[in-house]
Amino acid sequence: MRYLFAVIANRTGEVLADHDEMTAIDSFNEKIEAAGQRIMAAGIATPDQAVVFDFRGTRDSVTHGPVVDSDLFMAGFWIIEAENDTVAHALAAEASKACNRPIEVRPFLR
Repeated sequence: MRYLFAVIANRTGEVLADHDEMTAIDSFNEKIEAAGQRIMAAGIATPDQAVVFDFRGTRDSVTHGPVVDSDLFMAGFWIIEAENDTVAHALAAEASKACNRPIEVRPFLR
């Protein structure tokens, strides 16, 4: 089963990982890559660089900035493959420790 691990940052803290965090993240990535669990991972731009397009029905809207303005935001993600929730949750704990940030876990819909 696939899971999204959203890396949560806050505007009052460091968004980019420092050297020690990057070293730990690289080690975590190597581990899950070797186990066949890493589908992809990436850091993403801060919310001030977001653009929202809403062209549902008769709407014709392009808005600069995030959908929801919050001090918390997704700063990166992993997409991983895990046997079950228990394995995914254990990996999420490791990911959180590696990047020194909270991780929000969401399973992909089947």
